[in-house]
Amino acid sequence: MSRINIDLNPITHITVDAIGQPGDRVFYLQGKNDRQAITLLVEKFQIQTLALAIENLMSELREKLPHISDASPNYDEEDMVLEPPLDPLFRVGELSLGYDTEQDLMILIAKEVSVDMPEGDDDRLSEVRFWCSRSQIWSMGRWAIELASRGRPVWPSTGEPILPPGEFSPKNNGHKTTP
Repeated sequence: MSRINIDLNPITHITVDAIGQPGDRVFYLQGKNDRQAITLLVEKFQIQTLALAIENLMSELREKLPHISDASPNYDEEDMVLEPPLDPLFRVGELSLGYDTEQDLMILIAKEVSVDMPEGDDDRLSEVRFWCSRSQIWSMGRWAIELASRGRPVWPSTGEPILPPGEFSPKNNGHKTTP
């Protein structure tokens, strides 16, 4: 597959969402502008980590640049759904986040996962750059937190998922959970 290198600058909308039942969901990152929509496959932990990074960066920006206009983390859940077609360009291996002070835009860089690629050939990996307003990315981050929380319940002691009734669970000393 040939290398994909896309700059969506600026985007009109960005979101993350999941399809499927908790424990069996597939997560997507989707951004679009007036000309195209880009959908990528991501992992739940990636959107959780991204949400945390967004929160940290927004806090840092408020401290270091107190003169910039306020951004809002508010979102409408109906606006955060994925738009078809869901034909992902690639599976994301790395997400990076940055801020351009001159344009007052955030940049989310998604790089393809490196599978069977020799060390040092990272320049052959596909990459998509989503240029967003601070409010757009912050809203997406807050939605990502909510989305991730809708997964399977977890054990308070370890944070590991509680398995459905009838499945093997190490927390039950090797016994199956009861229906």
